[in-house]
Amino acid sequence: MSDDPYAALGVPKTASADDIKRAYKRIARDSHPDLNPGDPKAEARFKAASGAYDLLKDQAKRARFDKGEIDASGQERPDRRYYRDYAEGPGTAYTTSRGYEDIDLSGVFDDLFGARGGRAGDGFSMRGQDLQFTLEIDFLDAIFGAQKRIVLPGGGPLDVTIPRGIADGQTLRLRGKGAPGTGNGAPGDAMIAITVNPHPVFRRIGDDIEIDLPITLDEAVLGAKVAAPTIDGAVNLTVPKGASSGQVLRLKARGVKRGEVRGDQRVTLRIVSPPVIDAELSTFFETWRETHAYDPRKGMMP
Repeated sequence: MSDDPYAALGVPKTASADDIKRAYKRIARDSHPDLNPGDPKAEARFKAASGAYDLLKDQAKRARFDKGEIDASGQERPDRRYYRDYAEGPGTAYTTSRGYEDIDLSGVFDDLFGARGGRAGDGFSMRGQDLQFTLEIDFLDAIFGAQKRIVLPGGGPLDVTIPRGIADGQTLRLRGKGAPGTGNGAPGDAMIAITVNPHPVFRRIGDDIEIDLPITLDEAVLGAKVAAPTIDGAVNLTVPKGASSGQVLRLKARGVKRGEVRGDQRVTLRIVSPPVIDAELSTFFETWRETHAYDPRKGMMP
């Protein structure tokens, strides 16, 4: 199972329950093993999406996962405690995310460091605080990687390398780029939460890219070679003769590349009628219907 159920479904963490359901149905329709016999990648994609949907459709489990209390398989995470918002000096009040506030820990530090432990000047050292940031990046910057710059609270710049293939919701840790430590303590880290902006054409499903491609009536009936956008630029795509709206074509190795592995691109055909139905086209189809009528909905009704 994927460590990130949102990435497995190709949705952001802010996705609604309906968005999550639609994403799962789309993957199930395209990648179900019964529809892709002998395709291990499709089977793995379907299993990852199924596990992710089982977790995220349950609002209570989703909330616990978002809080870090359980992992993507629904198992409890090891108990972790983080101390934040500390200041120098004895008698410091610490605040944690677990509800223990204003606890005087000076006696604990006396035990750990001796009577001299309360003052930075007397040799007391503590690691610096981690700093939390959110960074919005463009869709293609997440696909190909990029260099970005953020401004620290003190006004200084911090250059961030966006690795190729990063997914929405992932967090980068920049070691030593957080708040300075106390005394001889090491600085904390900078934690950069990545938000990927949607693209008007491309959608990401795991390491695959998905698009909807409009085609004309004649291209669907007669077949054609048409230009299809990919993240690398336009390519020629063969539309088979007699294509249907909703039919999915696969472009191998046109998806997201991470390491030596690259996903595919799935192209869903959408038949678009002409903007104007003129008399010639109407007459043709009226005549055609009289001699070639068929029912694509046959067998659907109970």
